[in-house]
Amino acid sequence: MSYPQDVIPMWVADMDFRSPEPVRRALAERVAEGTFGYEFPTADLAQAICAWLQRRYGWRVEPDEIVFLPGLVSGLNLVCRAFGRVGDAAVVLTPVYFPFLSAPVNHGMTLSQVALSYRAEGQRLHVEVDYEAFARAIGPRTSLFIHCHPHNPVGRAWTRNELQRLAEICLGHDVLICSDEIWSDLTLDGASHTPMASLSPEIARRCITLMAPSKTFNLPGLGFGFAVIQDARLRQRFIASNNGVLPHPNAMGLAAAQAAYTQCEDWLVALKRYLSANRDALLDYLAENMPDVRATVPEATYLGWLDFRAAGLADNPYRFFLERARVALSDGATFGPGGEGFLRLNFGCPRAQLLEALERMRAALRQR
Repeated sequence: MSYPQDVIPMWVADMDFRSPEPVRRALAERVAEGTFGYEFPTADLAQAICAWLQRRYGWRVEPDEIVFLPGLVSGLNLVCRAFGRVGDAAVVLTPVYFPFLSAPVNHGMTLSQVALSYRAEGQRLHVEVDYEAFARAIGPRTSLFIHCHPHNPVGRAWTRNELQRLAEICLGHDVLICSDEIWSDLTLDGASHTPMASLSPEIARRCITLMAPSKTFNLPGLGFGFAVIQDARLRQRFIASNNGVLPHPNAMGLAAAQAAYTQCEDWLVALKRYLSANRDALLDYLAENMPDVRATVPEATYLGWLDFRAAGLADNPYRFFLERARVALSDGATFGPGGEGFLRLNFGCPRAQLLEALERMRAALRQR
């Protein structure tokens, strides 16, 4: 999607920051080699990923448990292709990133959507799982739970207890878990991330984890991700389902990932500090200038989830701010049930840009 030059784009989930210098240097060196044939992940890259997961999450993963992918949306679709039969059901918690809604349908599955619960405290929205509704949504043909962890768009970094309850329900119904953890590195202000598969060996045997450096280091255009599948039978089935379907990660993605996971941790620390301050600036601005707008407090990601249902807008909030403020946000309705009347705002940008967009939105609300 593209917009005219006078529109501030705050919608797509990548950042308006340059990628880390070691990544840019590694890419320049790779280009200087001048050959661009087929390339495969190295043992050093697999070891770097394992070391990253151990260092940051205390999660021990072996190199042969990693399956490389050209991206995580394709990974979601491959999970549905590998483990869902036509007529099976996949359960998701909504609102959620829209490929979670389309991937099961792409492969002949039905979709069971369980709305997350909103609890308001003043201008803040707290998001919780309705576990009884989640359990009721699992039927005899439910074979897959696709979980967004941390959550896009609401920004939750799910706790160990929350993950444990979801996993226990799934294991009790023999439901496979696909945990998309692309946002795992971007927890804010001391929030922590617990990989779903790290909870217990039993959960690990029924879990496929999807990860990538793309959100963390602003590399989405380079087409690199991976799955961690610790059960050998699941891993072989996943690999077999990809026979001739997805390409290997490309040479640029491989070079960038190697540099990111070995040389960019200090950059990430500084980034998370800046994103936390941006998050606070967003919430402070809403409190002072848009008292009718509620919002979640993101514990992870660089995405604000804003509730305009009480703002008195007669038409779609997305269309209103695009036309009246020249700010492009993400329409909450596209994220499924529970997203109507919401907008997703990307605050992974220079603070001046964030504040300019908010000023435009405030002015549009006052002038309506």
